[in-house]
Amino acid sequence: MQKFLSRMEWKINRFAVKDLMKYLCIMMLGVYILDFLPLPKDAYPMLYFNRDLIMQGQVWRLITFVLLPPTGQPLWILLSLYFYYFIGSSLEGRWGSARFNLYYLIGVLCNIAAGFVTGYATNEYLNLSLLLCFAVMYPDHEFLIMFFLPIKAKWIGIADAVMLGIIFLQLGWMGKIGMVFSLLPFFLFLGKDVLGQMKMFWKRVQYKINTRR
Repeated sequence: MQKFLSRMEWKINRFAVKDLMKYLCIMMLGVYILDFLPLPKDAYPMLYFNRDLIMQGQVWRLITFVLLPPTGQPLWILLSLYFYYFIGSSLEGRWGSARFNLYYLIGVLCNIAAGFVTGYATNEYLNLSLLLCFAVMYPDHEFLIMFFLPIKAKWIGIADAVMLGIIFLQLGWMGKIGMVFSLLPFFLFLGKDVLGQMKMFWKRVQYKINTRR
């Protein structure tokens, strides 16, 4: 799988968009602002993924659902988009633009595929998967929660994984399919690393248990 991803990365290298997450966040903010303007129609309903409407000719929905911002108050939106930008730019700095573009492209295609199966698709789980990637690649990076409480990325990643697990159990079968498809890029790119870290963690636990006997 890694060889296949490397070949795909090489093929799209010259088409890769640098600072991809910056542009995505700017467009999400633009959509959020657009929804407040006195337009004939609200922006959100015109952009979200809807299989039936796509089949009727509204093909722009295949892409525009990626630009829908997270929901919430203006301050929360700004903080969320900054968080997305920071994580995305950090991953791009580690992987390179081509590999990060490939990750996001595969994520979008997986969501489109899930959308045609379930009827609806969202960018929420794809963006949350970036946090899981960051936690795996930068486990000791510290974030300031509420601007004063330091917490390492690995604990935020674990909390994110637990939250996704709880949501997964609460979803119906169609929702479960959508989430699995959305998280597929994470397992394709970092599944091997996660398994390796889990094995190392288990070995450390076993070592501590044996030394205390």
